[in-house]
Amino acid sequence: MRYDHIRVEPISPALGAEISGVDLSGDLGNEVFAEIHRAFLAHSVIFFRGQTLTPEQQIALAGRFGPVSEIPFIEPWAEHPQIVRVIKEADEGAKFNFGGNWHTDFSFLPRPPMASMLYAVELPPVGGDTLWASMYLGYEALSPGMRRMLDGLNVIHSGAKSYKKSADLRSMKTVTDERAEVETVHPAVRTHPDTGRKALFTNPGYATRFVDMTVAESEPLMNWLNEQAVRPENCIRFRWSPGTLALWDNRCLLHWALNDYAGWRREMHRITIEGERPFH
Repeated sequence: MRYDHIRVEPISPALGAEISGVDLSGDLGNEVFAEIHRAFLAHSVIFFRGQTLTPEQQIALAGRFGPVSEIPFIEPWAEHPQIVRVIKEADEGAKFNFGGNWHTDFSFLPRPPMASMLYAVELPPVGGDTLWASMYLGYEALSPGMRRMLDGLNVIHSGAKSYKKSADLRSMKTVTDERAEVETVHPAVRTHPDTGRKALFTNPGYATRFVDMTVAESEPLMNWLNEQAVRPENCIRFRWSPGTLALWDNRCLLHWALNDYAGWRREMHRITIEGERPFH
């Protein structure tokens, strides 16, 4: 794929690319932005190192990809309510970790986020990496018979497991409401509206069971599917540096924030971008 205005270095054959040759704090022309968007669709998660971005610039950049969406259940930054400051203080210990499981963001919403953007502000000297896994590849590795079966199934998603109770943490606060109990139905396999590729949408963080099946009946297949999706060859592990910005596609990826930096402070700024209702 040819790029005339940016440099794109793939991280792995499965997913991920680092983009250089562009200053995100400036005015991105339409041709430059079109190449960035093309790289985003081609690699599912893209990274820009060495960026210096104010909160206003982060919000404006996210808005180029689509409307910035509300982040449910998590108290936003008062000065910039479109941003959630993902913070872990040095003395908060090993138990607290935001995003510490395989998931795609807020799939319990009728219109789950299209993308999430994360900007590194303060990092430990080592640790605090993030993993991403391709649900495209998780689906494409399945047998034809399994794909045919899954193409006809729907899955119930809910925020109850993560947000049924409010958590009054010092660095981050979650506040529950009646939406935590709402169940939303999405297809087990969704077709990406831009690429046309199919991806598993059996989210370990929020998917509870298949429609017309019990939890006990659903769990073995869901667990197996998720294990296939996060096989090492389908994943990348990214090491952050201050000033790095990541943008990833929630429609075809899972991610996991590693919790291996007790005794150090970590602060990231996160924005989510509105998506569409998933379809088969």
